[in-house]
Amino acid sequence: MDKIRIAFIEPRADNLNIFSRYNLPRLGSPLLATIMKEKGYQTEVFFIHEKELGRVSIECDIAAISTITATAPQAYRMADSFRAQGVPVIMGGPHVTFLPEEALAHADYAVLGEGEETLPLLVEAIRTHTPAGDVPNLAYREQGEVRYTAQKPFTAPLDSLPFPDFSLVNYGIRKRLHHLFLKQIIPVQTSRGCPYDCTFCSVTGMFGKRYRFRSTESVIRELEQYNPKKQKIFFYDDNFAANRRRTKELLHAMIARDFQFTWSTQVRTDIAKDPELLDLMYRAGCRVLFIGFESVDPASLAAMKKSQTVEDIQYSIQQIHAYNIHVHGMFVFGFDTDTKSSMRATIRFAIKEGIDTAQFMILTPLPGSDFYKDMETHGRIVSTDWNRFDAHHVAFKPKNVSPFALQLMQIEAHTRFYSPVNVLKKLFRNKWGAFLIGMYAHKLNQKWLKAEKFYLNTLKRFTRRSFPSHSSQTETN
Repeated sequence: MDKIRIAFIEPRADNLNIFSRYNLPRLGSPLLATIMKEKGYQTEVFFIHEKELGRVSIECDIAAISTITATAPQAYRMADSFRAQGVPVIMGGPHVTFLPEEALAHADYAVLGEGEETLPLLVEAIRTHTPAGDVPNLAYREQGEVRYTAQKPFTAPLDSLPFPDFSLVNYGIRKRLHHLFLKQIIPVQTSRGCPYDCTFCSVTGMFGKRYRFRSTESVIRELEQYNPKKQKIFFYDDNFAANRRRTKELLHAMIARDFQFTWSTQVRTDIAKDPELLDLMYRAGCRVLFIGFESVDPASLAAMKKSQTVEDIQYSIQQIHAYNIHVHGMFVFGFDTDTKSSMRATIRFAIKEGIDTAQFMILTPLPGSDFYKDMETHGRIVSTDWNRFDAHHVAFKPKNVSPFALQLMQIEAHTRFYSPVNVLKKLFRNKWGAFLIGMYAHKLNQKWLKAEKFYLNTLKRFTRRSFPSHSSQTETN
């Protein structure tokens, strides 16, 4: 077989935001590139911005481009460029999965959902010039019409997948410099799926509601190949502690092997009710937990189907801090139950409870989520500039505040939480990591305000035209 060259490309986001320098690495493309490498193809992965294409040489026979919603416009321009050169383009990722017909205006094929089984079959069909109709989980155009192939769930055991080969990744110029001074973050996935049904999330549409787990032995073998002096781990699971028994088994195995990694992951507030689990996590190297608190307004928590209370949130912060683990709280503004008063209560709570670092995000109607369907049905989506669907810009009409007022609330949240006074408190509490991140976040917040002046003025004018009853209140509160 001729060595077909496949370039896997994931565009980096355009927009600056308060955590744009702390983006966690993607896992999908390195894993797919490894699978195709093992099948005899020549593969390379590029995590780059389209502006770097002139400086980074990408020579390939097939371009496989993965995108989330916020990077879709950039991904489409890249796809157009490759197709103009006669290179077949395969697109995948969450945005493509939920809007395949849009993607097919720029790509030859759209992979729907998980691609580990679909991609090898599709590339083989392209290589042999055979029809792709028998390849599952695919959309493509034929004679001007969009065709969909049979939809089949990915049923292979996760243990059957290879360990991602990150030596295949070209991070671009900025990331190469970054890795000279800081440890590389390695994403490790131990499970897929989520049984919860948060209205704003599209995870279940990609990976299903049923949890699927790798064996402890498989995860340990993967961890053994990484270097704790140069790398740290981010467990990619949507809820690392979904199955307590299985999680504890993994943690015991990590402790027994005396891994020296520090690591972080995502969990829910219910982890605080299991002190044994928290103790094991710290002993195994956990130093940061990302938790979706979302809101401290009971009505908003109920509206998003979050299945947690304000008391649960408060207790989880106290318990996790008791084990010297950094709490990164994630909040969302913009639910129909949200008011300026309730959002300000959330800001005060985050500061008062001593959360180490936080993100205050704007509710975003991501394709594939129930919220997107609801907003589309009721004509409340005000923009389809996907570049703005990054949780830092307003893309829909809120119910109780204007779009501009919602944007101002997010700005107020980051400005107050990362104020010099509040950041300095971290230092007095001997939380150096939170202090350093806070100082950097404060500077990035100021940069964001300068970079987004045009957007903010445009949003303000839109509010005055479309929400006259809100506009005067927006500017005085």
